[in-house]
Amino acid sequence: MSRGSVPGGVVHELPADLHDALSGNAVALAAWQDITPLARNEFICWVDDAKQTGTRERRIRRTQEELEEGQRRPCCWPGCTHRERSGH
Repeated sequence: MSRGSVPGGVVHELPADLHDALSGNAVALAAWQDITPLARNEFICWVDDAKQTGTRERRIRRTQEELEEGQRRPCCWPGCTHRERSGH
């Protein structure tokens, strides 16, 4: 699957490690493609906000799990601080 076939967010580009995780998980990928760009942006920002490698890896794993469960935004995340009120 090419990098361009997994869409990113509004403000954030899709990082390679999250791309690879989604590409290897058909259920999570289908859910990812079904959510809005703003919702994808929230997951990407949440993953990128991790300070430690272990935290980042856990958040990528949780992103897949939450998508598999039908969640459309990361649980317990106040939201991306990089997005303007206009949605861009």
